[in-house]
Amino acid sequence: MNVFELFLRVVIAFIALFIMARLSGRKEISQMTFFNFISAVAVGNIGGTIVVSAELSIRNGLLALAGWLVLTVGFSYIDIKSKAARKILEGEPIIVVKQGKIMEQSLKKTQLDVDGLMALLREKQVFSMKDVDYAIFETNGKLSVLKNQAQQTVTKHDMNVPSTSEKYPHSTEVIADG
Repeated sequence: MNVFELFLRVVIAFIALFIMARLSGRKEISQMTFFNFISAVAVGNIGGTIVVSAELSIRNGLLALAGWLVLTVGFSYIDIKSKAARKILEGEPIIVVKQGKIMEQSLKKTQLDVDGLMALLREKQVFSMKDVDYAIFETNGKLSVLKNQAQQTVTKHDMNVPSTSEKYPHSTEVIADG
């Protein structure tokens, strides 16, 4: 492979990956499911192979990228439209703490140990298991925590404090263009 062909492959792969990223939707890394992550790794691998492998023609590489895009977008569409498919593709949230008690079987399902659970609880500002009413391990790997009634944060409504009349704050642009 000569330098011109390598340069051409880099440009074509870059443009193809850019178009794929725009077509496949906007998700931040923190919002990605396991399936999205694996798909992104596979796309990167296919793109890299297009660039460096002289045995793979550019046409076949682009067809592989397009096929992967069709499958990824198709599964995403099915995921949005079907609750049963979403359950299969992404799984379900699992209750790992119920009324202050650790659900051992649930921890086994999530492949999470007690130390990992405690670390996730500390990230939610919970340092004692007795402060937790429910903890749910979400499909994205994050932990949702419902604290006991006595440990929950006080709101304006709880204190009978009237909220401001403006529902949406007015913003002011300080620097417009540079």
